[in-house]
Amino acid sequence: MPEKKRMTTRLKELFERPEIFVLAGGMNAMGAKMAEVLGFEAFYMSGGNTSAQLLGWTEGGTSMRDMVDNARRIVNTVDIPAFVDMDTGYGDAVMVYETVKEYIRAGIAGTHLEDQTYPPKSGPRRRCVSIEEMVGKLRAAMDAKMELDPDFVIVARCDYAGVPGATFEDVMERCLAYKSQTNVDVVCPAVASWEDNQEAIRRIPGPVLPLFTHGSQTHPTLEELQEAGAAAAWYPGLTTMAGLQASWDLLSDFQERGTGAIDDFLATAAQSRWGVASNGGILGAQHIREMEDKYLP
Repeated sequence: MPEKKRMTTRLKELFERPEIFVLAGGMNAMGAKMAEVLGFEAFYMSGGNTSAQLLGWTEGGTSMRDMVDNARRIVNTVDIPAFVDMDTGYGDAVMVYETVKEYIRAGIAGTHLEDQTYPPKSGPRRRCVSIEEMVGKLRAAMDAKMELDPDFVIVARCDYAGVPGATFEDVMERCLAYKSQTNVDVVCPAVASWEDNQEAIRRIPGPVLPLFTHGSQTHPTLEELQEAGAAAAWYPGLTTMAGLQASWDLLSDFQERGTGAIDDFLATAAQSRWGVASNGGILGAQHIREMEDKYLP
């Protein structure tokens, strides 16, 4: 029997192949299992979604331990690579070094490191560290992975485009410095427009990972991403955003109509062209029954 590939190797090969793949994002083992069952090749554990799930915070707040513990549940549930948010690295370059080692030991296949100050923020209060400080963090991350698993994927995420007054050329200066001075595996420029993303893909050597949030108006098709040369199609909330809205709608409807809301919801679900989703159906309850028949008296 051929030796099974490590998850890190599988993710590295996905980023390096000519065809794009989809990073279906979310926050928990159920979302990851749904992605795996439906044929997605990798899962992304979002820091923002994890913070919302574990802490009830809109952003930030999660520690390295929170992220590792949550990711380990995902890794133990699926047989696809888990790509996990590392925010700003939970400290200085030394902490980044230790965090990468913790991620690898937990079975995580890759991560992205942001150049924001801590805690990371959205909106007008976003700030970023200097290029020199981020380069030091990336070098620490690369050294840590080379010690434990060279195939572990490190993505340098440049969030400078969100800093008030930043220009596209400012972002390019950072992205090119991160790549040339650290040889990081993948670069994410995190610029907003499709035109800027296309230009960034052309100018940054090696795999480039565009980022489009679900609230963004920029949503190129998979075919457009492939033609532009993107390394992957990354959707951080793909397994959570529909469920969040559906739960909100059902609870709101229940407040207005009572149990009729549940009856209508179940009737609609029964007509789904993809079938009714259930915990047992997605997570493999039949496998548990088979194990019980095999091992229990």
